[in-house]
Amino acid sequence: RFHLWLEHRFGATHLLDIDDLPGAGDHGAVDGVSESDLTALQQAFESSRWARQTPEAVEVPFEVGLGEHLLRGRMDAVFADGDDWIVVDWKTGRVPGPWEMPAVSLQLAVYRYAWARVLSARLGRPVELHRVRAAFHYVRAGRTVEPADLPDAEELLRLLSTGPGRGRLLSDGDR
Repeated sequence: RFHLWLEHRFGATHLLDIDDLPGAGDHGAVDGVSESDLTALQQAFESSRWARQTPEAVEVPFEVGLGEHLLRGRMDAVFADGDDWIVVDWKTGRVPGPWEMPAVSLQLAVYRYAWARVLSARLGRPVELHRVRAAFHYVRAGRTVEPADLPDAEELLRLLSTGPGRGRLLSDGDR
């Protein structure tokens, strides 16, 4: 409900997505946000620096290739920052601990790569990956986390190609 409210706040239209289904929420978020909790989230957001900015794009769907992989998803918001960009993903759950951050930051690396590709296609010219940053904004905590060392395209491809379970179908275990 909070994401839907933000979409309307920023003037975006809402498309039903798999992320809207029960159980697809943020890490540590509570399903079934109460009215009081929604109000608290809205107030927390309105106190953030992001409330005073206008995004260039909201709820940006993407489908981009990386090597033999197809990356699909939807970015919450993209803001211009001078000649650069910052992709922001709103999180209503808890801030992960330092030991969890490298794993959850992979989402930001994918978003960063995807926005560079999407924008390159829109502009008809390459947009270098270093021109795109990415951050989580943990609404409840009022904290924006922008990892400094996100994997580049080469590192993402290596992680996708050598990570656990690569090279086999999920259904292979049924045989």
